[in-house]
Amino acid sequence: METKVLKISEESLELSKALLESGEVIGMPTETVYGLAGDGRNSTAVKRIFEVKGRPSDNPLIAHVHKDFDLESLCYIERDYVPLLIKEFMPGPLTLVMKSKGVVCSEAICGGETLAVRMPSHKGCQELLKKVNIPLVAPSANISKHTSPVTASHVYNDLNGKIPLILDGGKCLGGIESTVLDVTGEYPRILRAGLITKEMIERATGKCFISEHKEGDKVKSPGVKYTHYRPKCQTALYETNQVDQAIKRYEKEVANGKTPYIMCENKYAKQFKGKNLLLLGESGEEVASNLYDKLLEGEERADIIIAISMGREDGVYMGIMNRLKKACG
Repeated sequence: METKVLKISEESLELSKALLESGEVIGMPTETVYGLAGDGRNSTAVKRIFEVKGRPSDNPLIAHVHKDFDLESLCYIERDYVPLLIKEFMPGPLTLVMKSKGVVCSEAICGGETLAVRMPSHKGCQELLKKVNIPLVAPSANISKHTSPVTASHVYNDLNGKIPLILDGGKCLGGIESTVLDVTGEYPRILRAGLITKEMIERATGKCFISEHKEGDKVKSPGVKYTHYRPKCQTALYETNQVDQAIKRYEKEVANGKTPYIMCENKYAKQFKGKNLLLLGESGEEVASNLYDKLLEGEERADIIIAISMGREDGVYMGIMNRLKKACG
């Protein structure tokens, strides 16, 4: 199969619509990461997504809809705080888990009773979603467990020859996947941390809790169960008080003829002067935006990425550290 990479235009959107309506799957941009999208109502298309990714069959998908889509046609909105969240954060990097009405097929929700839904804020993605006017289910557009893609070329590197089309919407500015929020209970619960933080949700709803996935639990959200986000090179993670140990590891790798890279926030750059660096930025938002891009850059250049922890897990750093720990095992 030839995989085309096309900029978003009226012509490429028409082609996308035709492919999706025929049961094909395509790569699409969002503000967080690129998604592997298919018609959520079509079980054949959904099975194709799992096949292309090599995704475990019990890991549910997120449905993506445009900003004017009627969410109540897909889910039961049972809690008074849900409209507050929709008004405050959607479109944007927030996914809501609600009781499904069965429009999205059982294969997409892995036979469960709930559906995860979000409205991406990426302009090109909104254009695609309005063009098709159906729920597009989409995990990240990469081989399962690999680092999530934030450019069309990242998608191409993983899925060339497996899908017919990748819509090129530029680099994803968010950089890590959406916050996933279970809103079936009395108070919202974060299933997967992301760019919409616990503090932000609490300001809108008063209370918000963090759910911890336990072995044997029914999975309601992607990103909670399996090893994720791993680059193809070796990785290691050191805490902020282990800089000396990270330097010793770097020097040991060099002595063994390897090419190591240090991945860290800009503020640590001086401590690693003269060494190969993958700099993530200064603010939490910059680090989130650059994390996957730098992991993928590192796998091209390095034999090992030696990552330095953020030293905090509040706000957006909760989502960043969730990804970094999984990326580094």
